[in-house]
This record gives sequence, C-alpha cells and structure tokens, in this order.
Amino acid sequence: MKRLLELNARETQLKNLLLDVTARLGDSPGGAFGPNGTAREPVMLRWAGGWVRDKLLGIDSHDIDVAINTMTGEAFASRLRDICDLPEVRDRHHIGRDDVGHLHKIAKNPEKSKHLETTTTKLFGLDVDFVNLRKESYTDDSRNPQVEFGTAEEDALRRDATVNALFYNIHTDMVEDFTGGLADLEAKVIRTPMEPLHTFTDDPLRVLRLVRFASRLQFSLHPDTRCCMADPRVLDALRVKISRERVGVEVEKMLKGNHPRDSLKLIDELGLYHTIFTDPNWEDMPRPDTNNWRSAYECLQLLADDGVSKSIYDLLVGPGELERYFAWVLAAVVPWEQLPDEKPLKPGKPAPPLPTTAVREGIKANNKLSDVITAAHENRPSILQLKSLVDAEDQRSQERDRFGMAIRAWDARGGYWRLQVLYALLFDILKRTSPDTHIRDRDKIILEWRRFIDRLQALDVMDAPSLKRILDGRQLAQAMGVKPGRWMSGALEVVMAWQLRNPGVNDPSGAVEEVKRRKDELGIS
Repeated sequence: MKRLLELNARETQLKNLLLDVTARLGDSPGGAFGPNGTAREPVMLRWAGGWVRDKLLGIDSHDIDVAINTMTGEAFASRLRDICDLPEVRDRHHIGRDDVGHLHKIAKNPEKSKHLETTTTKLFGLDVDFVNLRKESYTDDSRNPQVEFGTAEEDALRRDATVNALFYNIHTDMVEDFTGGLADLEAKVIRTPMEPLHTFTDDPLRVLRLVRFASRLQFSLHPDTRCCMADPRVLDALRVKISRERVGVEVEKMLKGNHPRDSLKLIDELGLYHTIFTDPNWEDMPRPDTNNWRSAYECLQLLADDGVSKSIYDLLVGPGELERYFAWVLAAVVPWEQLPDEKPLKPGKPAPPLPTTAVREGIKANNKLSDVITAAHENRPSILQLKSLVDAEDQRSQERDRFGMAIRAWDARGGYWRLQVLYALLFDILKRTSPDTHIRDRDKIILEWRRFIDRLQALDVMDAPSLKRILDGRQLAQAMGVKPGRWMSGALEVVMAWQLRNPGVNDPSGAVEEVKRRKDELGIS
C-alpha cells in the first residue's frame, strides 16, 4: 500500500465534497443501505482504476471512477446532487454555479463492455463516474457476465490488469492494492489479476485491451500473460464471443494512440492478425502471408520519425489525426494486397477488395475509411504506372496533364489520394524486402518514392483535385453553340487537361478550341 497521493486543487475539492456527502448519508435515516434496502456498513468511496494508475505514473487525468461499497452509482449520485443544493454545502466547498453538472445515467450495454449501469456527471471540471463495487461470473458461451455487488478485492480481481486494479481510498488516503499492481507498476509490467487463461476466456476482449495498455504505457507483457494471449482457445473465444464493433473500438484506440506501431507489433508477435483483420462470418476466407508485415508498419514509423524521410510522411499523411489514423489502418491491412481479387459476386458487380472486407467486417470500419481502402487497392496499378515513368526518366513523366488528371481520378474514387500513394509505397516495401533485407535496400526503395513525390511537386499537381475549371458546363455548351448533353462530362475532362498543360492561362478560348478539335471523339454534334 502507498499513502497520501498528491492531489491537485480540483481533486482535493472533489475529495472533500465526497467525504462530506458520505458523512451526511451516514447520519441520515437509511443512509447506509444495501442493494435491497437492508442496512450495511457505512458508505465508503474509492477512486478506481485508470486515475490511480495515471496518478502514480505522474500522468494527468480528468476522468475519475468512484467505486461505492453499499450503494449503486445512481443512488449515490442522486443523493450527492441533492446535498450539493444545500446552501451550507455550497458555501463550505465553494461550489460555483457550473461546478456540479447534470446527472447522466449510462445503461448497461454488454456489447460495449458496459455490464453495469453507471451514473456520470461533471464535478469541478472533472468527469466523474459513479458505480458500485462488483464481482462477475461468466458462462462458457458468453462474454457477458452475471454481475452483483462485491468487495473491493472482488472488484479488483475481475479487472483486466493489475495496474488497472488499484484503488485510492479517500477516507484513509491509502492506495489499496489487492493484486500486486504497485509492484507491476514499478516494474512496468502488464499482468492479469487472476490466472490469465481464465481471465481471457471469461472475456477475450481483455486481450486487445492489454495490447492497448502495453503500447500506450510502454510496458512489457508478463510472460505468463503474453503466452495465454496467443493461446488458440483464447483466439477462438475472441472470434466467437466478441462483437466486431468492440474489436474495432479497441483497434481504433490503439491506432489513434501515441504508439500505434507498438500495438501492431504486439498484434503481429502474438498471432492476433487473422483474428482481428478478417470477416468472422466467412469460414474459408483466404489468409494473407504476414511474415513480412513488420516491414510495412516499421516503414511507416520510419517515415514519421526519420528526418530524411519525414518529408514523405508530411506530404502524404500530414498533421491531421484522422489522416494519421487512416495511415495506420492502411499499414495494418497491406498484407491483404498480396492476394488476388475474388470473383465477381454477379456479372458486372465486382466483389469488394479483400483489404476492404478485412476492415469493414473485422473492425467495422466506417464507409469513409472503407472507401479509402477500396480506392487505394484499385488505384495502386495506376500509381505504379506513373512511378515507373519517373523511375525510367521517361519523357512522359514531364507531362503535367498526365499526372494531374491521374491524381484527380484517384481522389474522385475515394478521396485522400495521398494516402493511396502511401499504401502503394508500403506494399512496395512489403513485397520487395524481407526480414533479412539490408537497410540500404529498404532506403533505396524509399528514395524511389521520394523521387516520385518530388516529381509531383515539381509539376505542381499536388493540389490538382481542388483545381477549379476555367469554365463550367453551361459556359462550354454556349461557347460550342450546342445543347448540353452526355458529351459534357468528357469535354470538361478535356478542358481540365488543357488547363493543366497551360498553367496560369485565364483565357478559356484555347480550352474551347481543344474541345472543338476533338468533338467527333467526344460525340458532339
């Protein structure tokens, strides 16, 4: 146990208020009661889990979970709200008008790992959740437990990791450790409170949570815990018992965190890839070779970190959080690019690309991300074709319209054309390197792509998708002296290509003449 955490001013204010509330509940008739209204020990509050862990690590946290021994979260929070309305309480604790927020009840939602109702509110600018201490029991065929009131030790044991199972008892100023979390925190180790195989088969989602915490905190996995995370029984349970939405939530948190590469590395080393990035309802779905997947995600990390190569990352990914997340998802699914496309579902309707299926069904990626992956897959041959012109120093690599029109086409089919180029780069690294490849060979490939991107910059086509046409369809039809028709779409593409060949020219007459010269080809009569 550890005494006296150093609380900041807001945390101290919250602690003193909660102590006052519990004292008033103890003094009131029926104040200390159990779930069925029976008398129990006085109300005792503990701050639980992540806040305690982060406080001990010196990490600021604005989220505090308050665990209550004898009351539900809703019952306690409701009484707290009433007590905070008392003038003497507001004066004693300097409660301002906006210091106590409205109560929000979060209902049970097993599919989102909410097995107990929680009441949340804002107190002194802190996000505070109230819930009772509980214990859980599982059946073999479900990850949704039977939940009932429990002791602090029972509550600690049912948590995913010992470092997340610490309590701060606000009545004693003591950190309570029932599972060895303090020692593991000191050793920077992630370990399960109970026997790991039992922990993971009860709730396989904990496997992904521990991957996330290990990468986020930069902790190592305890050997026993690590071994069981890769156990085939656990992987089977992860496929059967966990909704793909929950898998997606955990993966998104990993890849939006500060160490996405480390998360993918753990997924790779633990053999979790085919359990996560897959369609669980497709029994004989092909499996990509992941033996060299590491080269792709390590390359993305290199591009983000290395001063020499960072210009590639800055141009293709940029500073945006969404683009950064998309980039890491593309690095995650790039092994699927090795497999041939599936046969069409029906004549004229191609099957979705396998990389898209892997994320849409595996982690329930939204439509925007799925469209980017589809476009990256479908446009990769076109990207490689233009890169080959630059590699060969072909004269056609100087044609601004060729490159500008291609970029506009890539962007029109899914957006984020720069990320599509990144995907092609990562796949090139995956295919042309191996675990034994020398760094010079990898850097040579990266240099090829840098030359390609340098050419796009030199041609001034990086912003080609946002280039405004020099005249619109109505103006073009008027200049041509014909009625608008089906010809217009192709003709406007001719106009755009002319603009790209003639940068800085504001007179549209040359573009109109180009369309007139090609009117038979365009079907203009």
